Amino acid sequence: MDCSRSTPPAGIPRRGFLKTAGGSAALGVASSYLGAPFLASPAMAATTTYQAETARIFRAVLESIHAGFSGTAYVNTFQEAGSYVEWLVTVPRAVTATLAVRFANGTTANRPMTVRVNGAVVDPALSFPPTGGWPRWAVRSLTAPLHAGSNTVRLTSNTANGAPNIDLLDVNDGTDWGKALVDSTIARNPDPAAFGSWTYYRGYYLLGQYQVYQRTRNSRYLQYLTAWVDRHVDADGNIDISINQLDNIQSGNLLLILHRETGLNKYRLAADKIKNTLKTYPRTSDGGFWHTTGFTGQLWLDGTFMALPFLVRYGKMYGAIPSSFNEAVNQLLVYAAHLKHPSNGLLYHAYDEQGDTPWANPVSRHSPEFWGRSIGWYGMALIDVLDVLNTDHPQRGQLITLVQGLVAAFVRLQDSATGRWYQVVDKATVSGNWLETSCSCMYVYIISKALERRYVTATAATAAAAARKGFQGVLSQISLGTDGRTNLLNICTGTGVGNLAFYLARPRITNEIHGLGAFLTMYEQSMLQNWR
Repeated sequence: MDCSRSTPPAGIPRRGFLKTAGGSAALGVASSYLGAPFLASPAMAATTTYQAETARIFRAVLESIHAGFSGTAYVNTFQEAGSYVEWLVTVPRAVTATLAVRFANGTTANRPMTVRVNGAVVDPALSFPPTGGWPRWAVRSLTAPLHAGSNTVRLTSNTANGAPNIDLLDVNDGTDWGKALVDSTIARNPDPAAFGSWTYYRGYYLLGQYQVYQRTRNSRYLQYLTAWVDRHVDADGNIDISINQLDNIQSGNLLLILHRETGLNKYRLAADKIKNTLKTYPRTSDGGFWHTTGFTGQLWLDGTFMALPFLVRYGKMYGAIPSSFNEAVNQLLVYAAHLKHPSNGLLYHAYDEQGDTPWANPVSRHSPEFWGRSIGWYGMALIDVLDVLNTDHPQRGQLITLVQGLVAAFVRLQDSATGRWYQVVDKATVSGNWLETSCSCMYVYIISKALERRYVTATAATAAAAARKGFQGVLSQISLGTDGRTNLLNICTGTGVGNLAFYLARPRITNEIHGLGAFLTMYEQSMLQNWR
């Protein structure tokens, strides 16, 4: 076996010590292949937000008069003792949780409340001091024991002045869902060599697992990823599958990671072979990569994420700039030219240059529907390419405009009750349509990154609220089973191109691997935003 090592490329440092904002040293990754550093940090737990408008209230009303609240309203209690706000809170296991109440008190006097959990008093007079005005909000926190399953949390006013205005309750149950999901997936698939073939959805999941590794520094996660790649890549860099479709390029991102992590030359050789395949890969007449060599002239949105982030990361690591950058940008724009709706910001799933497939519109030649996950693939491709693309690239602004259109569409089409998005995104009222988890994860990721990179500024507050609501909506779909392992619900299985009935009839699967990868991508990005 050839174990020769090559020097990692200039500008792509290995793990090392980075200075944190406070000037202290932290063990981290000096340059994430994703385009942003992920420092090692303590395990971060998920927080579930319970809006006041979802609570049971007594001697109180919902209002939206004073600015600064989240959701659609806050609770204003009557000026009397005994009025209350009560939430039904669900946690996966018995835990001492942190309860954080967001409130406003525009008076000059404290307005204490009794806090009861499952009927037992945990604080007889939690203080809610003046906040300097009704539009000025603050947070009071306490810890309380919760049992597995459903719990009631009730706040009751203690004085004749009533309670402060209540906006929401945040419950941090201590679960690190990223780590829990990875641990559960490995427990279900203990042998990485038997994890499955070299295909995009496994590569995408392992990409998410690598992000959890970067945060937790749990070496088992990296070892598992390495063993899976080594099952498919030999010492000479040969991959045990033909690169005859864009889907088979996606796992190439793991080769870039492992070359940087280990210095082993076989990973560079394998990445070179994938990159070289694109030199002769078939294209449409205007240069768009076919989704697969067997689908003549077809462009699928999915393919942009499968190929283009790898292409720009390869270019940056190995000095293939500007050709890789220009190619990726051109692909994104060609796909948009054929698939983007002229006004609503969304993109159709696929395009057939010949127009002879059953799903192709005879005039536009694109497919008829806006399928949720396909739009997510394209949006993530935009975000990930922009993360690597030089800031002075002449077409960078065009890509940012596409991101802005997507974010506006996601905000507009988000389900107001759950925070999630539909399988066919723009048809919420159609019978049989359903809220799909993987696209919801992707949209939260896209919005969050767009805000972080300041691609969206004028509507940033609205977009941030949508992302947070989406994050909480997705968290409602994950739980721990009786075996202690995670279960992620309502994930669409692998899907081709079709009509409305086809998309609506796709099976909904628990722990389907497309959704696992999407969840990890969203969760780790959300942790960077401190959405705990």
